Amino acid sequence: MKPNETLLNTLLFEQDTNATLMEDELGDDHRGTAEDTPLRADAFDLSDEEKIARIEFYFRQIMDTLGLDLTDDSLNGTPKRVAKMYVKELFQGLNPENKPSVTLFDNKYQYNEMLVEKDISFYSNCEHHFVPIFGKAHVAYIANGKVIGLSKLNRIVQYFSKRPQVQERLTVQIAKELQRILNTEDVAVVMDAKHLCVASRGVQDDTSSTVTSFYGGKFQQEATKAEFLKYII
Repeated sequence: MKPNETLLNTLLFEQDTNATLMEDELGDDHRGTAEDTPLRADAFDLSDEEKIARIEFYFRQIMDTLGLDLTDDSLNGTPKRVAKMYVKELFQGLNPENKPSVTLFDNKYQYNEMLVEKDISFYSNCEHHFVPIFGKAHVAYIANGKVIGLSKLNRIVQYFSKRPQVQERLTVQIAKELQRILNTEDVAVVMDAKHLCVASRGVQDDTSSTVTSFYGGKFQQEATKAEFLKYII
């Protein structure tokens, strides 16, 4: 092999190794790379049934590669169960057709203080390791002439949770969707969650939790922010 070929192969190996290290570091540090969920342009070309069939096929290959006996009664139906769970439950929030329909109502009571919905349970999945993230979301807004039903706050949280996520992005997506719907910047979101990619692997710390926040409009003022935090702590 010529010296320049040796150098080229060494550089390519180092480049590939560095890329792998960066990917592992990105996942272990739980950092997101974009505000929008990374989706290909053809993400919705397949029907749900086609996606289920494809995921079932590939998950069966994963289980087989792990050496599991897929003729066993307990395991035989697992690939299809996992595929249906991914498409119809855990990741249904990827499809915009599943976004909750939200109706705005006039603020007839002229309630001009903050409205807080706290301790909203949510379940999501880490996009780096595909294991659960779960915790509580606290959401608040100050009405700008219109209000929405309380349950819609829960449904918006659940919709954006039902996709591969990082907590920072999830927090921002919920807040910006509420700002868009309510036509106000005065929105706050705080999320407190446990990540099983931290608890069950890596450092294996099952006592810590991660807190993320978004403060828009009036919630950036210290007094308003302090009032909100007083309600949720």
